[in-house]
Amino acid sequence: MGVRPLSCCPVHLSLLDSLNTTYGIATLWVGLAFLASVVSIRVGLSVALVEILVGVAGGNLLGMAPTDWITFLAGVGSILLTFLAGTEIDPVSLRRFLAPSLAIGAIGFTLPFIGAWMFALDVLHWALHASQIAGIALSTTSVAVVYAVMVETGLNRTDLGKLILTACFICDIGTVGALGIVFANYNSLLIAFGIACVLALLVLPRSLRLVIRVLGHAMSEPEVKFVFLFLFGLGALATAAQSEAVLPAYLLGLVAAATFHEDPRLAGRVRGIAFSFLTPFFFLKAGTLIVLKAVITGIGSIALLFGVKVGAKILGVYPTTVVFRVPRHEAWYTTMMMSTGLTFGSISALFGLTHGYIDRGQYSVLVTVVVLTALVPTFIAQAVFRPRITELLHGRAEPPVAAVSQVSGSRR
Repeated sequence: MGVRPLSCCPVHLSLLDSLNTTYGIATLWVGLAFLASVVSIRVGLSVALVEILVGVAGGNLLGMAPTDWITFLAGVGSILLTFLAGTEIDPVSLRRFLAPSLAIGAIGFTLPFIGAWMFALDVLHWALHASQIAGIALSTTSVAVVYAVMVETGLNRTDLGKLILTACFICDIGTVGALGIVFANYNSLLIAFGIACVLALLVLPRSLRLVIRVLGHAMSEPEVKFVFLFLFGLGALATAAQSEAVLPAYLLGLVAAATFHEDPRLAGRVRGIAFSFLTPFFFLKAGTLIVLKAVITGIGSIALLFGVKVGAKILGVYPTTVVFRVPRHEAWYTTMMMSTGLTFGSISALFGLTHGYIDRGQYSVLVTVVVLTALVPTFIAQAVFRPRITELLHGRAEPPVAAVSQVSGSRR
């Protein structure tokens, strides 16, 4: 069933019963996705964040619950979202800012991962696997939030914005890798899956360009179907190996990034499918699984885990940016943006719930912390430390340029 009746009122029950058909359930979920889009545009928040909040309301007030087909669509949405996050990385920027990106991204993953893991294990007394899920879910930096902010503010056209985006990528590579390594089932199927991933990463860039060159952008969109063929194929192998289908999607997105940057039409078509139809099911589902009673009960744990994540990000990221000679104001801005979390945090928490590593209460706590990290650090960054775009584009030298030049010069 897609909706659980929460009231004995006959009118309420009649309405909910009428929604318990495939089209009725679809109408409710897509209607809430549309509502989330409207709210997102009006208040200026990330649509993913609003979809989670709307899902919380739907799950706790309307009794919404994901059906099998909604779960499938949500899973495809998470895979495609992960793939698109990889395609957002500009290969040129990644090579240019490789040293600072590696340093900032690696420390931005490692300290929160270890800190949240140990805190959940030793202070909250969660089981080992549940604590590991907490560490992974709270180690992330939200590419979705950061990318949206960079585009909205124009910082994506500056070296500072490009540095932050590439550091986000390195951090989330750590998250995806940890999820795969810690919870993988090491057997022959996993080896076959690994070999298939390597082959797919080697084949996809040239084969995708070949498909576009030979078939073009026909009305049937063969190039988009070709991308889905790779994503579903590796997803099938990942499932057979008892792994997670989202794991190879990020790397596939990275190797396809150059093609997506060269071909805006392809990028637009895939994004349109993702954000108009598939990803709303993922974020709405993530919200429906949050139990408000568990959030209220676990408010202390939520506050402490939030402090652990943001505190670990500050302790790791800020000093590292200073090492690369980023000025204090921009260094704090970078630190706050690296403290955000949303997409991979939600994916990791949902992975833990789906596979039985955490319960609904722990899931509710983790996703609430993830939502808070999408809101609070972003607000602080924009309200207190937001760089002046006119200065970065036309005024003084942009901080990361000076940093990279000084590091390169010292090595020479």
